[in-house]
Amino acid sequence: MKKNSNDYVIRVLNSPLEVKASEWNALLAAQNPAGSMNPFMRHEYLAALHESGSATPETGWAPRFVTLWQGKVLAGACPLYLKEHSYGEYVFDHAWANAYQQHGLEYYPKALVAVPFTPVPGARLLARTADERGLLVKALVAWCTEEDLSSLHLLFTADEDVVACEEAGLMLRHTVQFHWTGPPGGYRDFDDFLMSLSQEKRKKIRQERRKVAEAGITFRWSLGKDIRNADWDFFYRCYERTYYEHGNAPYLSRDFFQRMQDTMPENWLLFVAEGMIGGKRQPIAASLIAVSAPPESAVGQPDAAVQALTAYGRYWGALARVDCLHFEACYYQPLQWCIEHGYQRFEGGAQGEHKMARALLPVKTTSAHWLAHPSFADAVERFLAREGAGIDSYMEDLERRNPFRHASPGVSA
Repeated sequence: MKKNSNDYVIRVLNSPLEVKASEWNALLAAQNPAGSMNPFMRHEYLAALHESGSATPETGWAPRFVTLWQGKVLAGACPLYLKEHSYGEYVFDHAWANAYQQHGLEYYPKALVAVPFTPVPGARLLARTADERGLLVKALVAWCTEEDLSSLHLLFTADEDVVACEEAGLMLRHTVQFHWTGPPGGYRDFDDFLMSLSQEKRKKIRQERRKVAEAGITFRWSLGKDIRNADWDFFYRCYERTYYEHGNAPYLSRDFFQRMQDTMPENWLLFVAEGMIGGKRQPIAASLIAVSAPPESAVGQPDAAVQALTAYGRYWGALARVDCLHFEACYYQPLQWCIEHGYQRFEGGAQGEHKMARALLPVKTTSAHWLAHPSFADAVERFLAREGAGIDSYMEDLERRNPFRHASPGVSA
């Protein structure tokens, strides 16, 4: 599709591979002036999802990347997928789909602007300016209208995206995640962090860590190219097993993680737990963490670059059951690493109120929605108003249960 808007042209592409990685990543870098890019919106990440078969029409994710051009210059872009289901999104609209079906209407396919299987907030509408971001939103709605799609959904959006979506008349929806944020200047070490918590929470964390240590479990970590092929293979065994234990096939293929190793190794941090099995010490669990940039990237840079360093809890699995091993592998080891390496932020992923006991505090996330059917749009708007009031009340309740001894700089309003 091509459409002129003054001197701009909109092109809807069928693959991320139709956009040059350098041009896409230049737009992404412009959204992150501190120089610490969200790794999940990198061209390499989206291309790996496509080329590995993890997010393709065969899995219900048909790519239609929307791009905005000014002459030969890429001025804006976003990852759009036509979805035949609502799995792998983490913002749940199953009730909306059921309501359509009950009234004899088709909800699928729908249009989704998101990173598949990745509930990490960040820029979704990549653009050089706010005006171009606005043009991109209008182009999305116009294209969905032309294609006779039921709806358009932008998930886990950045603040700049929210402004553009509101101006275009989209409805906003809020969910809650749990993130850890260090204080200005950071903590001296993990014990210093523990001392900032209430006595009850501090005692609980120490007890949980002690259980893992007394079980004879030790951890090692590797970053970037130091992660060995054998460790990637072991991690995937753990990751795959976690899904199969819950009766599902894994979303991501081994080939996807091979592409991560090959194209963006600097964005991955792996923790491997080792224990005694059959009289021999061997790996028993793994936790894979994404990082916005390696620690050395902020050396000698302004404070903003240091503060932008972020780690993201992503995938884990275990081949043996050990009490509290999940908490150690997915929270305490990554938090200790973040503190030791100057990272000021650790995002724990979707849902999980239990994360508050580990000092990850509630953060409101935002998605934006457009429904073509006027009556359903009105009904959803009323629903979102009620749901939004409930989210505000929930946030207030969570913040009253702050695990810190004093008001923490990590609390998000």
